[in-house]
Amino acid sequence: MIARVWHGATPESKGEAYLEYLTKTGVKDYRAKPGNRGVYLLRRVGEGHAHFLFISLWESWEAIRAFASPDIEKAQYYPEDKEFLVELEPQVTHYEVLVAPWI
Repeated sequence: MIARVWHGATPESKGEAYLEYLTKTGVKDYRAKPGNRGVYLLRRVGEGHAHFLFISLWESWEAIRAFASPDIEKAQYYPEDKEFLVELEPQVTHYEVLVAPWI
C-alpha cells in the first residue's frame, strides 16, 4: 500500500471554509477513484494559518498513476483552491505503508 501525502495552508480565517470545500471535492473524489483505500484529512491551526495534511492510501503505484497521471509527484488542484491556499505547493510525497492496523 502507498500513502500519498499533500500539504496546504490557508489563512486561519479561511480554515473552516476550506475544510468544507476540501471535504466536498478532494475527499469525495479521491474515495471514488479505483484503487483508493482510504483518505485521512488532518488540520493544525496556529500562527495565523490552518495547515492541512491530506493523506490518501492507494493499493499500488499503478492506481496512483491512473489517478494522478504519469508524473505522480505533481500535486493535483481544483480551480477554487487558489481562493483559499497561501501557496499551491507543486509536489506531493509518497510513502510505502509498512505498518497499519489492517497489515
